[in-house]
Amino acid sequence: MKSVAAFLVLALIWFAGLFAYAARVQQSTPAPLPERAQGIVVLTGAGSNERIAAAVGLLEDGYGQRVLVSGVNREASREDIRNVSRAVRRLYDCCVDLGFTAADTVGNARETADWAQAMRYASLIVVTTDYHMPRAMLELNAVFHGSGVRLQTYPVPTPSLKARRWWRSPRAARLMVVEYCKYLAILGREAVLGLGPRQTPLDAAPQKAAP
Repeated sequence: MKSVAAFLVLALIWFAGLFAYAARVQQSTPAPLPERAQGIVVLTGAGSNERIAAAVGLLEDGYGQRVLVSGVNREASREDIRNVSRAVRRLYDCCVDLGFTAADTVGNARETADWAQAMRYASLIVVTTDYHMPRAMLELNAVFHGSGVRLQTYPVPTPSLKARRWWRSPRAARLMVVEYCKYLAILGREAVLGLGPRQTPLDAAPQKAAP
């Protein structure tokens, strides 16, 4: 009997957390315009066209000096990404970098850290979809912890998740539940790692000498 009661309590906590997470996602868009930063990074994935277009739009409006498109499919060409971004060629050719090494959100964070360090950037605007942003920021904050790099968020809305009763849509419900479970997994990982000292990729990377 106690085990059943414990299960019901845990299930209640899980569902309460899911709806709190969903409310956080829904309220994050439309996103206010960020403060100007040195760099803009867009994390690719589902809905990449909208993410990339939003990041390049920020670049065109002067909110950053360069854009990194992280996690680009290795089969995609530079011209493919330009067509998706709808960017002016002059601006695209000079100020958009493509990252091909990231295969997931962990890889996005590491690729972003390497790029920021190479560019000597101390401020970044992070662009990804609304539901992906909480998990993405967990990964990015873990990598940039103690680096002094300032991160701002610019979430891109997902139309299917904006409905008041999103749980009635199988696609929206599945997307929200899967992302919430991934988010909880990263929270758990960070809680365990926080019990002891750890070295971030930025700590481990050799520091370049100042010119």
